[in-house]
Amino acid sequence: MEFFQYDFIQRALLAGLITGIVCPLIGSFVVVRRQSLIGDGLGHIAFAGVTGGYMVGLYPVMGALILTIAGAVGIELVRRRHTEFADMGLAIFFYAGAAMAIIFSTMTRMPSTGLLSFLFGSIITVSLTDVMTIAGAGTLVLVIVYFLFDKLMLMSLDEDIANVAGINTGMINMLFSILTALVVVVGMTIVGILLVSALMIVPVATAHLLRVGFKATMGWAVIFSMLSVFIGLTSSFYLDIAPGGTIVMTAILLYIIMTIIRQCIAFKERRKEQILSSFGDE
Repeated sequence: MEFFQYDFIQRALLAGLITGIVCPLIGSFVVVRRQSLIGDGLGHIAFAGVTGGYMVGLYPVMGALILTIAGAVGIELVRRRHTEFADMGLAIFFYAGAAMAIIFSTMTRMPSTGLLSFLFGSIITVSLTDVMTIAGAGTLVLVIVYFLFDKLMLMSLDEDIANVAGINTGMINMLFSILTALVVVVGMTIVGILLVSALMIVPVATAHLLRVGFKATMGWAVIFSMLSVFIGLTSSFYLDIAPGGTIVMTAILLYIIMTIIRQCIAFKERRKEQILSSFGDE
């Protein structure tokens, strides 16, 4: 196939599939914890890190990583102090990140093409070094989630019970916040800062329509995410359109298709019950 003959497509596909695995893994816990907008908040902080890093002569991705991790730690500390208003801390850092991004972008002389690549993704320009970095970060996320899966799941469902069970919830919550920041920075290379949260949440929302257990939902979310990356990247290549937006729109289309299928199944089940009840009345 012509699609697989190009080296840049091979690198893009590999980086995209890795990102397609780790984003819904973290997103599955984020959705259960009712923090679906945390990706957007950290994305704004990441953009401030990109522009701020470039301004001080630091590699933009490294600047994004440092500031995003700092933001994630700050959000977690505020959440602990204001547990009844957990979204307040997220909002504060959300607006702070947006404000810093605006200030730094006006102070720096970073080319507009560079800014746009971070905002909307630049999967086609992913280098071999980028792929190795994404693979390393993805492996780290997979290993930590594997060893802490039971604790993360219990804490996501009920943090009070996790405390009673002797789990160090403070440490694990902080580690999870750092992992989320890492995934946001990895994802911004593929779909961009403005869309990375979608790749964390939409495949998980699609998997929830299947109404299966937590582990199965996570597995299906990864499948839907990888399908979105593959179909979206292929479509963008042949249609000559932006890959980041195409990947996210593919994920949303999968959600719409699964919603329609779910509604059709529910309609058939209700119809069957009506028919059976009518025979019973007779």
